Amino acid sequence: MVAGWILRRPEALTESEQLQLRNVCTNCPEIAALTRYVRFVATMLTERQGERLPDWLDAVRQDDLRSLHTLTAGLERDRDAVIAGLTLPWNSGVVEGHVNRIKILKRQMFGRAGFQLLRKRVLLA
Repeated sequence: MVAGWILRRPEALTESEQLQLRNVCTNCPEIAALTRYVRFVATMLTERQGERLPDWLDAVRQDDLRSLHTLTAGLERDRDAVIAGLTLPWNSGVVEGHVNRIKILKRQMFGRAGFQLLRKRVLLA
């Protein structure tokens, strides 16, 4: 329930939900910090502000939220690619869609068919 409040846009929450989230954040500083970080990332994603990622990473590192430290370490390993993904208008959505479709076809065959049948199903689909 609280996760849903944090992940939704603040303006999409009802007054009751906003009040409950505010109450939770008041009583739990970790949830308040997490809410700020999640909303900051949401803004970066929706407004293509990847250049703000280093500021976010620094802020998270200075805070005492260990679960986010693991996330920041992963993002830091490929920082340039993450910034590009948050900034540039291009994406690999079409390719990922094709990969997903092929995996579904493969699962439908329950691993019993070889490459030749999979190839025919992909080409005919």
